[in-house]
Amino acid sequence: MKCTLMHRELPVAVLGVNDISGTIYRVDEVFHVEHLPLGTPGRTKKETAKNLNAWLSGRMIPASRSGFQQAMQAAMLQKNTEVSASILLLKCYGLSLSDQYWLNPAAAPLQWREINFYNNPFSDDVGDLLFGKIPRNDSLDLVSPCNTSDGWLQKKWKISDGRRVLIKGGSGMAQQEPFNEVVASAVCRRLNIPHVDYSLIWEDGKPYSLCANMTADRQDLVSAYALYTSAEKPDGVSTFDYILARCEALGIPSARKFLSQMIVLDFLLCNQDRHMGNFGAIRDAVTLEWQSMAPVYDSGTSLWFDQYASQIDAVADAAAKPFCATHNQQLALVAGDLDWLDPSALNGLEDEVFSIFEQARFGEASRAEILSQAVAQRCKLLCQLVP
Repeated sequence: MKCTLMHRELPVAVLGVNDISGTIYRVDEVFHVEHLPLGTPGRTKKETAKNLNAWLSGRMIPASRSGFQQAMQAAMLQKNTEVSASILLLKCYGLSLSDQYWLNPAAAPLQWREINFYNNPFSDDVGDLLFGKIPRNDSLDLVSPCNTSDGWLQKKWKISDGRRVLIKGGSGMAQQEPFNEVVASAVCRRLNIPHVDYSLIWEDGKPYSLCANMTADRQDLVSAYALYTSAEKPDGVSTFDYILARCEALGIPSARKFLSQMIVLDFLLCNQDRHMGNFGAIRDAVTLEWQSMAPVYDSGTSLWFDQYASQIDAVADAAAKPFCATHNQQLALVAGDLDWLDPSALNGLEDEVFSIFEQARFGEASRAEILSQAVAQRCKLLCQLVP
């Protein structure tokens, strides 16, 4: 089928899209190359189509998402509705709550103001399916921003008191990730690090983190991966220096300070998964003006979430991403950019962390205490490593 790639109300490009696989197989025309998703313009239409296809594929729910395959099977068996990641993507026209891009079908054009998820209601059916619940209505309404959410943990979007909120689960027996998000918020508040604020909720006896959407109507969240691929990295330049250079070239304010803050936070939390897809920058979707680095989000895969409490070694150097192999090495990158850091703000953090973790049902009687002490040890270690 033929679609127009839209950036809010602005037609950006005419595309050929496979209506089964959701694959972009052709770019017929580009109207505003500057409004193409960052990193996708190519030297030829064929190259642009390849880049756009990769970008669109990244908007689909990954097959590795916890509970996704079971949800698709339930839709087929209980509602006789064939559902896949590509079908979900096309059902919601590629609309997201992270940016302002979407696919407008040429055969039956739509209006942004009438369908975007920022200002219009959306169904809970997909979110319920993803959480293992079968909607009661006879037919499924598959139009939802859940269709374009990434990541492997169980998650869903809801409208609560007029706010668009993301609810995200945990993994394994401990289900620790939601608590980690709340701990990360507590650390960010103490250190005045811009962040998405997470709270804890319970559904059917399971813990979930809840946060409000970080983007507003007119805003795009642009991943660090898009920043990284928006130009060719010169040989001999480190990933850290290159990301900084891209931010400076694009005019993204306060990037150096933000990266310093993010690296310190990840050090304190022993974050194992700060990859190029879970940090980035915010821009105005109309003017393309860069507004800021995106607030810190998605810090759940941290705090030894997949280790037994008895195995936690808080002072040991640990594997890190995305700039260096270990946290100590990453911290060394920003040792000269820590004038914002007030170590005294971390006083009493151990007690706050314990109060968060003691709400959990870990199955290990001492886990909350061991984790809170481990965070306190990381705080001390930070002060030893930073001049």
